[in-house]
Amino acid sequence: MEGVHLVRRVLTAATAALTLTTAGTMLTGGPGQAAPTGWGRPTVTLAPQPGAPGLGDSYFPDYGNGGYDVSHYDVRLRYDPATDRLTGTTTILATATEDLSRFNLDFLLDVESVRVNGWAASSSTAGAHELVVTPARTVTRGQQLTIVVRYAGIPSETLVGGYTGWTRTDDGALAVNEPESAWWWFPSNDHPLDKATFDISVSVPTGVEVISNGVQPRPPLAEAGDRTRWSWRTTSPTATYLAFMAIGQYDIVTDTTPSGQPVVNAYSTSLGALGPAARASIERTAEIVDWESGIFGPYPFEAQGGVAGPVDGISFALETQTRPVYGPGFWRRGANTYVVAHENAHQWFGDSVSVADWRHIWLNEGFASYAEWLWSEEQGEGTAQEVFDFTYASYPADSEFWQVLPGDPGADRVFDNAVYDRGAMTLHQLRLAVGDDAFFEILPAWTAERRYGNGTVAQFQALAERISGLDLDELFTTWLFTAGRPDVATAARKAAAPPVEPESWAKIQEAHGLLAH
Repeated sequence: MEGVHLVRRVLTAATAALTLTTAGTMLTGGPGQAAPTGWGRPTVTLAPQPGAPGLGDSYFPDYGNGGYDVSHYDVRLRYDPATDRLTGTTTILATATEDLSRFNLDFLLDVESVRVNGWAASSSTAGAHELVVTPARTVTRGQQLTIVVRYAGIPSETLVGGYTGWTRTDDGALAVNEPESAWWWFPSNDHPLDKATFDISVSVPTGVEVISNGVQPRPPLAEAGDRTRWSWRTTSPTATYLAFMAIGQYDIVTDTTPSGQPVVNAYSTSLGALGPAARASIERTAEIVDWESGIFGPYPFEAQGGVAGPVDGISFALETQTRPVYGPGFWRRGANTYVVAHENAHQWFGDSVSVADWRHIWLNEGFASYAEWLWSEEQGEGTAQEVFDFTYASYPADSEFWQVLPGDPGADRVFDNAVYDRGAMTLHQLRLAVGDDAFFEILPAWTAERRYGNGTVAQFQALAERISGLDLDELFTTWLFTAGRPDVATAARKAAAPPVEPESWAKIQEAHGLLAH
């Protein structure tokens, strides 16, 4: 598993125990008598330490945990839509990255038991979402860990600061959210720095469908009590917030791409008149992914598709890995393939290559937004330059929009519209500066070099400079890190006339109105 793990060890009298063995405590001779060879040199042994309760993210410092690296989650659940009660057993396979006296998991539901390598462990809660696990035996660096957590609860009634990341619906639920959603349904190391593979299986009343990431390793399995167990598997490294469940009444459509990759699309039966527009959009996923593969590099995952959520579900869309989930608002004015292009561009920018820190969110949203501009070119509904000109002109110089820095927007503005629109403008300026040949070499190089890993804005800039041979510091500083509207000579300004609205503009803005929040 790739990623940089920011594990802190502060060696002070309060946090580090020192075991000192000195010759002086074992000698019987008087003062000044020589000690035997090799004695008299203190041996310092660090006692096992608690794992850090966070990975030190600059926006969300308590997200994730230190001291271990997860390789796989096996999430086995039972869910009852009538009561919203969730019971589960999650098995976590991990490797200790340091000697541990205890470690944390990010989780909120009531825990019945925890076992570490077969031994019962004690657990307690701390902070807003920390489950503190104390194993019966000390964990040593490099040790393989099998952590089994049994739990139960009602996720929609489990709140942090009055908020739940679990959406209960009339016929089921959606476990879909960013930057946190795992807390409400499985214990985890909840930060994009620690990716893992997943097996997710859910028992529900027969007649209820469950959609999740990846592929189905087996068909739905009948269980006692008129229940059915649905199983899903993804073998690609996945950030915890990109794992999802959609539970309820869905029409599921399966197909394969020309290359033989499975496509699974699902449509809530509650969509009613919105259903045809949802299908006219999501059923083009394979086409859009194939087009994006020609720009961004090979598609990084084992399956693709989309989920059109219910009318009482989420109000946004999210790039849940292999299968984005869309709220119903995207279909209220008819089909919208721009949001499909946006969320599937995230499969490269955000999912395969994830942020190393949430302040680098531009690497997700700016790139997915620019994919919409490129899709506009492809569809003949306005070139990227025309979309840039109109976007630029639509925000007056004194607009608050220009005060948000896409390269470091702040924890409360991670999904601000400037991260999307000014983020896309930044990429267009990069394209103009380096030329199309270099620009369309930079994008697939980024996704190839950091496939299944993480990245920062500085690392992307370094790559762009290496490929283009240009010093791009002024460009990145101006567009990502400087407040105020940059002065550019758009085609419309040269002509001293307002830019013409591209045909794609309304659909792009319609999507961004729901995506940026």
